[in-house]
Amino acid sequence: MKAEIITIGDEILIGQIVDTNSQFIGQQLNKIGVSVYQITSIQDDQQHILNALQEAQERVDIVIITGGLGPTKDDITKKTIAQFFNDDEIVEYPEVIAHIKGLFKKINHPFREVQRYQAQLPSKATLLMNNFGTAPGMWFYENETVFVSLPGVPYEMKGLITNKVLPKIQQQFKLPFILHKTIMTYGQGESTIAEIIEDFEDSLPNHIKLAYLPSFGRVRLRLSAKGDNKIKLEKELNDKVEAIYKLIPDIITGLDDDSSLEKRVGELLQKNNQTICTAESVTGGKIASNLVSVAGSSAYYKGSFVTYSAATKIDLLGVLPITIEKYTVVSKEVALEMAKGAKQKLNTNYAVSVTGNAGPTTDHNDKSVGLVYIAIVSDDHEFVGEFNFGQPREKVIHRTVSKALELLQKEILKN
Repeated sequence: MKAEIITIGDEILIGQIVDTNSQFIGQQLNKIGVSVYQITSIQDDQQHILNALQEAQERVDIVIITGGLGPTKDDITKKTIAQFFNDDEIVEYPEVIAHIKGLFKKINHPFREVQRYQAQLPSKATLLMNNFGTAPGMWFYENETVFVSLPGVPYEMKGLITNKVLPKIQQQFKLPFILHKTIMTYGQGESTIAEIIEDFEDSLPNHIKLAYLPSFGRVRLRLSAKGDNKIKLEKELNDKVEAIYKLIPDIITGLDDDSSLEKRVGELLQKNNQTICTAESVTGGKIASNLVSVAGSSAYYKGSFVTYSAATKIDLLGVLPITIEKYTVVSKEVALEMAKGAKQKLNTNYAVSVTGNAGPTTDHNDKSVGLVYIAIVSDDHEFVGEFNFGQPREKVIHRTVSKALELLQKEILKN
């Protein structure tokens, strides 16, 4: 089964809101074996909507539409859908009016006649009662294509997808299984990884696909399998994962997003009953943010110093003024003194510090934009690494965070 998601609303196209609805719908359809082939965002314009529905009908088996079901004049989805189905008659559903009145009574809100429009639907529609709002969903089956129209309000859409739409799709169609395994890697770019595992990738059967999902400092490798036998698919995927582990063992931290580097670092620290703190300049607290995003991080994370100026490096971390004068704030010497100062003040087993030039300017020093120093100090070892992460600013910051966590994991494992 192939599906297309159509989101309707000028607010999406001008960037006023982010389309999280499509992300959720795509995830939920995938779980039941429906493949999303396209996501389309269009204006609140009648002809655009009609064109999008016609084109989607020619491409896919299921079309899910969100938005444009409110009671105001700019919400034109219902009338347009009625026109798409050959000027289908609009009828009023008394049960929807009773539902709306019940919702308003609970919050002591008067029922206004404009709300009656919410209960008026094309006669060909199968009503999908919205338990969390006033606009019901609609289900159509026309020319062997399912059309589902849902409100754009995220929590209302999610309730209808979960409780009404997915069960109805599963009841009406025989669906395959779609399974995924995602391997988390750090420290190598996608081109390097692709070269190492090229023979493995070329040997994959047609029903198993490999996708590279790169971000700053990390690459996720997603294996996807589709078929009718779930047990067989699971075994095949597990075998493929094991094969990848043998090819690139040094850069893999685990499976899926639950195996993020920050989580892996936390698990190692807890296992060893050790603690850590951070001292950040160029990253402005993002390393700390990543570490504390893991539930239970208070067991091993003691705190952070965000010392964005030379003065705060001196006052809070005890960096010597002569060190800054001689080497500048962007130097291995300053990075090391930052880590030592943080470790001493918070009495931890490990301290990580970063200092560098994220750009676009070099902040009155002679070091190039993109140059970063990362220091790690433990109870019995000191390390400082020099890196050039290039440009732009966002890339430098995110790659610094990833590299710092990667080096920290290696240091803990080494010890």
